[in-house]
Parts: sequence; structure tokens; C-alpha cells
Amino acid sequence: MVRRNDRAASAGCPCGLPVEYGACCGRFHAGAGSAPTAEALMRSRYCAFVRGDAGYLLRTWHPRTRPERLDLDPGMRWTGLEILGTAEGTAFHTTGTVEFRASYRGGALHERSRFERVAGAWVYVDGEFPEGSG
Repeated sequence: MVRRNDRAASAGCPCGLPVEYGACCGRFHAGAGSAPTAEALMRSRYCAFVRGDAGYLLRTWHPRTRPERLDLDPGMRWTGLEILGTAEGTAFHTTGTVEFRASYRGGALHERSRFERVAGAWVYVDGEFPEGSG
């Protein structure tokens, strides 16, 4: 996975928000609270892929659909995240959907992810690849 360098750190969080990693997704990775919305969890999970943090990805995966283990490809180079749309997923909801495009060197992943709250915290349930997203 891509490792952050000092220039990337000053440019903002890998999730695309103009906030330093430590004040953005890094605080969730460090266990200082949980993502307040489905979109914030989606962004923090993207950052976990960028940073190779399989532990965080597993912790934020719904127990019903979570794999036993997660082997990340160390050669994968994530290059950007674009949120295409959200439905529900706020403090007032128990479910939410986030559609996104995550770019990597050589292509992009387009997914519509489903999230639920478990014990008050947002977790990733599963995703589908919209038709024509190749």
C-alpha cells in the first residue's frame, strides 16, 4: 500500500478532505472515536487501504459479513477517492449507502457500499458494483 510522505501529509488527508490525516481519518484509525457518518467511515476505510491498515478495515466491517482475515496487496497504489453520492447514513439513521470511485494506478474501483450501525458505530456491510462500472 502507499505510504504517506511529508508532502502528502501537508496536502491533506488521503481521503481527499483538506484536513491533516491525524485530525481527519487518522483519529479513527488510532481509536480516538468512531466515524460519525457512513461517508466518514467510507473515507476512513479508503485511507486504511491507502495505508495498508487491515486491522482497521476488519474492525469496521460488520460481524455478519466480515472475512476471517484480509490480505492486502502491497503493490496496490491508491491515488484518489471521489464520493459520487450518499443516501441516509447520518446521525439520524441506522443504515446508509455511499457510492464512490477509488482510483488506483492503472484503473478505478466504482462501488456502492452499504453501511449499518452496530452498537452505535457505523460499520461496512457489503458493496455492489454498479452496472457499467467495469
